Amino acid sequence: MSEFWIYFEIGLRHILDIKAYDHILFLIALTVPYAFKDWKKVLILVTIFTLAHTVALALSAFNWVVIKVSLTAFLIPVIILITALFHLFTAGKSSKNESISIIGFISLFFGIVHGLGYAEHFRTLAPASGKLIPMLEISLGIETAQIIVVIVVLILSYIVQTFFRFSKRDWTLVMSAFVIGVVLPMIIASEIWK
Repeated sequence: MSEFWIYFEIGLRHILDIKAYDHILFLIALTVPYAFKDWKKVLILVTIFTLAHTVALALSAFNWVVIKVSLTAFLIPVIILITALFHLFTAGKSSKNESISIIGFISLFFGIVHGLGYAEHFRTLAPASGKLIPMLEISLGIETAQIIVVIVVLILSYIVQTFFRFSKRDWTLVMSAFVIGVVLPMIIASEIWK
C-alpha cells in the first residue's frame, strides 16, 4: 500500500509542481470558460487528458512509440496556446455544446503529447519489471491533482465574476490572454528553433 502512495504522490507532484507550470496553464486555459454547473463537462475533459496521457505513457514506456523530447517540449506550449486562442475567440459565444468536442480533441491531443514527453522521466521512476501498476497509480495522482487545479480555477472564477462583477466573457478573455502571454515566450525559447 505504501508503494501506491509513493506513485500517487508522484502523479500529484507532476501536476502541482509550480516549476512545471505548463500543465497548470493548460488547465486554466481549459477550464476558464466554465462554471461549477459545467462540472461534468470539465471532468470529462480532464479525464480525457488522463486517459490519453496514460495510454501514450504506456506506449512510450514500453518503447512502442518513441518521440523526441524536444518535439514534445515544443508541442506542449503550442497546444496550450491553441486552447487559449480558441477560448479567446469563442468567449461569450453560445456554442459551448459544439465546442466541447473541439476542446475534447485538444485535451486528447495534449494528453498524448504530455504522456509521450513524460515517458523519459517515468522510465527513471518505475521498476524495470512491472511498470503498469505504478503507471496507473501515477495516473490516479494526475487525475486527482487536475481536479484540485480545476476546482481552484472554478472557485477563482466564481469569486471574480460574483464579487468583482466580471462578466464570464471578460473573465475568459483576460485569463486566455494571460495564458497566451505566458506560453508565447515558452514557444519562442523552445529548443526546436535551434
